Amino acid sequence: MTKINAADAMLKVIESWGVENVYGLPGGSFDSTMNALYNRRHTLNYIQVRHEEVGALAAVGEAKVSGQIGVTFGSAGPGAVHLLNGLYDAQYDHVPILALIGQVPTSNMNTSYFQEMNENPMFADVSVYNRTVMTAEQLPGVVDEAIRQAYAHQGVAVVTIPKDLGWQEIDDNYESSADLYQPLALPAAPQSQIDAALKLLLAAKRPLLYLGKGAAGARADLIALSERLHLPILTSALGKGIVPDSYPANMGSAGRVATKPGVEVARAADTVLFLGSDMPFQAYFINPQAKYIQVDIDPTKFGRRHHVDLAIRADAKQVVAQLLAAAPQDHAETGWYRAALKNKANWEDWKASFAADAETPLRVEPVFKAINDMATPDAIFQTDVGNVTINGMRYLKADEQQQFTTSGWYATMGYALPAAIGAKAKYPNRQVWSISGDGGFAMVMQDILTQVKYQQHIINVVLTNQSLGFIEAEQDDTQQPHSGVDLIDADYGTAAAALGAVGFEVRTLPELKAAFAAAAQATGPVVIDVKISDLRPLPVEQLVLDKETQDPAAVAAFVAKYHAESLVPFRAMLAAENA
Repeated sequence: MTKINAADAMLKVIESWGVENVYGLPGGSFDSTMNALYNRRHTLNYIQVRHEEVGALAAVGEAKVSGQIGVTFGSAGPGAVHLLNGLYDAQYDHVPILALIGQVPTSNMNTSYFQEMNENPMFADVSVYNRTVMTAEQLPGVVDEAIRQAYAHQGVAVVTIPKDLGWQEIDDNYESSADLYQPLALPAAPQSQIDAALKLLLAAKRPLLYLGKGAAGARADLIALSERLHLPILTSALGKGIVPDSYPANMGSAGRVATKPGVEVARAADTVLFLGSDMPFQAYFINPQAKYIQVDIDPTKFGRRHHVDLAIRADAKQVVAQLLAAAPQDHAETGWYRAALKNKANWEDWKASFAADAETPLRVEPVFKAINDMATPDAIFQTDVGNVTINGMRYLKADEQQQFTTSGWYATMGYALPAAIGAKAKYPNRQVWSISGDGGFAMVMQDILTQVKYQQHIINVVLTNQSLGFIEAEQDDTQQPHSGVDLIDADYGTAAAALGAVGFEVRTLPELKAAFAAAAQATGPVVIDVKISDLRPLPVEQLVLDKETQDPAAVAAFVAKYHAESLVPFRAMLAAENA
């Protein structure tokens, strides 16, 4: 029988599942696996990062855009601890990840040895599978099981590997289960529930379609159902791009990271078809009296955020197709639908009015126009956390095959740059962007070195406003003094150039246009540092626009502050349509 090192046998299993990239930073406890990565260098791509958190987030960024498992590793002790931030992002956003964890040799375990720690409890909360390998022969089988569990539960699988076990020779006879694995068949809904849902939607005066990640892949049917039943559409942050942003009935999202039409239709709707999402802020933004049809494959989510009139345990995509097949062809257009479309159009016109604004410091709208103008039809936008998330949700156009991801639920700053590394490693021929604020970028900017090392043509846009603006706004809302939110300025483009990237400092509209023109011609990583205004993004969660229902003086102050003169209250549009 042919012999093979256990670590090499483990990597053969990982390869059999279609894994192409592994992200991490070596440590002494991981030597046997690093040796195997060297041995397998022609069939498995090891990407060296400069911080384990970046490696974990890169694996997450790859998994979010590909739907396939991402793989990361950390050595015993500090390397393992550094992975946790990325692993929690995977847990919260339901992404399959395999984390390989180094451990001291078995002979040194339980002896208070250097860097030895009991690592299993540390990963117990974040993982769907968490095991320490006990024998060399177990290693390929345990990793095989870990990958199955990560896919089955769309979560994090952790395998801890004592250093000496990876060096040991075992029989090279392990048969991977990759070819046998079959995803759980997602159920359709009983026709009685489809009929009940359709009855509620047809009886509604103000129906709304809310879609989340679970509806991915149903673009054509979602648009057809929206048009057939005249349903405005809302999306979660994780659902951005499932329906084109330019689709007239796509209102955007509700919440703080949201749009004006999104917030307003959510609060005004009387019936909601809620598909494949667990958006945590439903209680604050969706009409609490609305009739509620909730569709999810996970029954534990029913009623978690809103009372439910009809719960359907089924695949959201199949339910949309079933509803479309049963829906009448002649359902009359409503004033509610017309008002929603007008609200979306008014919002788009307002946003566009700032796209060529040359005031300094620059507004964000010209920056996002430059991104959208340069973006390819299959561009990937990896977007950081903070005000940049608000602006990314509002201004980035995911209309064709573009993909948008962010740290949706866990909301960790420093997400975008690592996630872009993962996306580019997976799709080297697609255009990849990382879009960050200066707060998030500074947390991970050392890994511009990773982009440089592998000559990844990633366009990193940094929006520098010298503030943790998202938190600054929260402090303003609670009428407390600004504390800990001010950031000193730094020239991130210049710093990136010192690290080997192409860097730009942008302060004016002509400089912005020149930087983007040059970025399009670059072959390696680019960092465009744009000095922007610290003007708070329009707080759509607390609009003060309606002089008939709100204090006129407060309306005037709000409108002046946010240059919102052309925004029309949704109430007025509904009244004009008798809706």
